Amino acid sequence: MSESGKLPVVDQPWLARRSEEILGPDLPIIDAHHHIWEMPGFEYLLDDLLADLESGHRIEQTVFVQCGYAYRSEGPEALRPVGETQRIAALAEEAAQRGTTGICAGIVGHADLTLGEDIEPVLEAHIAAARGRFRGIRHALARSDALKRHLMPPPPEKLAFDPVFRRGFALLSRFGLSFDAWLFHPQLPELVDLARAFPDTPIVVNHLGGPMGIGPYKDRQAEVFATWRSSIRELAHCPNVHIKLGGFGLSVSGRDFHLAPLPPSSGELAAAWRPYVETCIEAFGAERCMFESNFPVDKSACSWPVLWNTCKRLAAAASAEERANLFHDTAARFYRLI
Repeated sequence: MSESGKLPVVDQPWLARRSEEILGPDLPIIDAHHHIWEMPGFEYLLDDLLADLESGHRIEQTVFVQCGYAYRSEGPEALRPVGETQRIAALAEEAAQRGTTGICAGIVGHADLTLGEDIEPVLEAHIAAARGRFRGIRHALARSDALKRHLMPPPPEKLAFDPVFRRGFALLSRFGLSFDAWLFHPQLPELVDLARAFPDTPIVVNHLGGPMGIGPYKDRQAEVFATWRSSIRELAHCPNVHIKLGGFGLSVSGRDFHLAPLPPSSGELAAAWRPYVETCIEAFGAERCMFESNFPVDKSACSWPVLWNTCKRLAAAASAEERANLFHDTAARFYRLI
């Protein structure tokens, strides 16, 4: 979202102004984070995902992450997010029948962890609905007064410290599930505390930990980077925490690529995000870092070929083993896709 609150949308004619040759087309990739959704004027359904997959780069598997798609419109409120898992599992099977395997091989759904111990039947329902694909829960922590518009209702402040939330969180390890953490950089210390309190629960930080550049953080990039880097290094001391390298098109970072006359090149995107990506790899090691597309959100800033070319440019100096981890193996291990 831009600071004005206007939600960036996918502008295909604008994206078509930038064409790039696919770099390293044979490199195996797991897209560790994408969505499927149906919003007015901003649809991204199975056919859209398949079209992107066919545009280049060797994507072997993908991980779907909750976004409020296809929730049930009736029945118990707590179980309505299970509709998303059910629909995504069906789309994964449809894609396989159409000849594309590996789509939504892992599914991350939503469960309201503030239900505490009462979350157990919701987790069981997700696991049953996913038909062997369910891997974890995302209950967004992201909250900032700088945002004027939200895709979903913002969570309460300091939700990660709420004792009832933590009782629900405690059940994840019992079910062998991970936690996807979507939050903004000022909230990273809250996640450090949560990760230390639950060392047996695998946690993966979404979108580089959400560095912000709007509202009170606008034009303070150096200060934000220093604060973010300190928190990232502290978080990396928690061995149960991994991080996703992506969110390059998120306008909350203050980089309004979607407003430029031309879409950014992969070189421009890599230059903008290199300090953040290199900090994460240095802190966590490639074995705890994974690239993500965050499509269709990041598609408001760049096309699929440009996005993955950006990732490959960012990993150009890595060893073969490090590249394998960054693009494939870390996600395979974390989401148990092996």
